[in-house]
Amino acid sequence: MNPFALAAVHPPPDLLIEPVVRGALEEDLGRGGDMTSELAIPSGHTTNARLVARQAGTVSGLVVAACVFRLFDGTLRFRAAISDGERAPNGATIATIEGAARSILATERVALNFVGHLSGIATATRALVEAVEGTKARIVCTRKTTPGLRLLEKYAVRCGGGFNHRFGLDDAILIKDNHVVAAGGIGPAIERVRSGAGHMIKIEVEVDTLKQLEEALSLGIDTVLLDNMELDQIRRAVALTNGRAVIEASGSVTLSGVREIAETGVDYISSGFITHSAPNLDVALDF
Repeated sequence: MNPFALAAVHPPPDLLIEPVVRGALEEDLGRGGDMTSELAIPSGHTTNARLVARQAGTVSGLVVAACVFRLFDGTLRFRAAISDGERAPNGATIATIEGAARSILATERVALNFVGHLSGIATATRALVEAVEGTKARIVCTRKTTPGLRLLEKYAVRCGGGFNHRFGLDDAILIKDNHVVAAGGIGPAIERVRSGAGHMIKIEVEVDTLKQLEEALSLGIDTVLLDNMELDQIRRAVALTNGRAVIEASGSVTLSGVREIAETGVDYISSGFITHSAPNLDVALDF
């Protein structure tokens, strides 16, 4: 059995994870490696360590931690006690590592940085998902991600039960307010994108008034993004759309208010908070 095999929620392939992990290890190890461990720990000394959740939350990033330890020292044995996407109670052991003490110490912080950050995103996402339970609304992320970490942060959203919006500018067409201004209106913007977009490309238009919504719907777009609308406006927008397009609500989404947005009948609720401001989940490594 592969000691690094983890039953995860559709994790990215190692081919995509490894470059991110290599960059993080290179940043931390610098030019000379872990000077403290190399000098303080006898060569050949082995130990057992465990990753511990010091607060309850939804775990994500164990597949990344496994990659960290494997890339640095292939003799280390990493075993996940739970899978990415599962909940961990306070004090739970979520993984164990066996092998050279020097290697574990040299990679500890990089592994913890990934697991703590990604688990924080998964935990924040799970809270929103649970808040809208029983409605048809799905929680989705945005492109408000940490540069270089988008792949992993969007994976963490999935671990929390959310869904992914665009991964990048080439996924789909989203005509926002500044596009409308620069193009000379919603109509001209849609006309231009349709002249060059392939038949598989979806078109979404951001609107902040019901008048804009009516215009966008008349042009047969696929999705409308209701930007920072009040609840009453959203309800009217849902009624006006009447199934003619998928509806996404965005802007100022909070845990306390997300249920009310979901109950208006929108299809998706996008949140930038879950990736750009989710609190880190406290995870430690103990020998």
